[in-house]
Amino acid sequence: MSKEENKGRILFLLDYLRKETDEQHTLSTQEIMDAVTAAGYSANRRTVRDDIDVLLDMGIDVIQAKAGHSNSFFIGAREFELAEIKLLIDAVSSARFIGPGRSGELIRKLSGMTSRHQAEGLERRVYTSERIKADNPAVYYTVDQIFRAIDENRKVSFQYIEFDADKKKMLRNGGERYINSPYALEWNEDYYYLIGYSEKRGRVLTFRVDRITKLRILKAERIPEPDGFSVADFTKKVFEMYDGEETEVTLLCENTVMKYLIDRFGEDIRTERASESRFLAKVWVSASRTFYGWVFGFVGQIRIMGPENVRAEYEEMARTALELTAGGQDI
Repeated sequence: MSKEENKGRILFLLDYLRKETDEQHTLSTQEIMDAVTAAGYSANRRTVRDDIDVLLDMGIDVIQAKAGHSNSFFIGAREFELAEIKLLIDAVSSARFIGPGRSGELIRKLSGMTSRHQAEGLERRVYTSERIKADNPAVYYTVDQIFRAIDENRKVSFQYIEFDADKKKMLRNGGERYINSPYALEWNEDYYYLIGYSEKRGRVLTFRVDRITKLRILKAERIPEPDGFSVADFTKKVFEMYDGEETEVTLLCENTVMKYLIDRFGEDIRTERASESRFLAKVWVSASRTFYGWVFGFVGQIRIMGPENVRAEYEEMARTALELTAGGQDI
């Protein structure tokens, strides 16, 4: 028997065990011999035992178990445990920046890292077609190019997509090309965001990756990150990835909303007791409509106490919204 045939048989055996076995699905020596023979290789009990020993020497976790009076085999530990595969599949399924077609492809690839039997169960429990998904097929290319630009320390330029009142795509600012020094990509609220420095605005901004189009890597070196810049701190301050003036605000909160403050800003937020039923919290946010809308949703359980300009802007926005609603303006 040639070395080439031995190598081919071992590779076939490895692939076959990975696809067909797990803790609930094992293969007997005879079943393995039948499969190897059907694949065009010669096999007997000794070659099966020797080949499994080779796989064990390679670090493959082939488990031998007793099935009556004979032995059975299955793959034990894999690169990813089943629970880890489930978590990754759920992440892909829920990520809005990955379109439904690409989501299905990724889920099939992830499922292929388990046995065939487990893969069937995984794919049955995933539903992506009914979720809201981006329809920009160039997202993968854009992400890859941004990573490349960061690695090569270069700037990027791109156009940015918006929608008109008829839900038609349009380019922001008449197709203006944005010049950006990319620092990081951040996954937040099921979307992917580019975090980078804008020379035009003179500060770090965020852009939804699925709305970036026609991205180019420029020859110019990117502007270094500002002293003391931290992506983690930045994403806390720029509330929900929307632009606005970064400022520290003081919130007066009912005790029952503490969990929501921690969910949004983390456990290291500064708080102090205001009364038996309320506490004060100091948080850095992007003072924007998104932040104000979040506060408004708690219907008085969270109140903005300062600074005065932020509180006044919030009150004006709420007053305007109420006036427009009460006015019943004609369409």
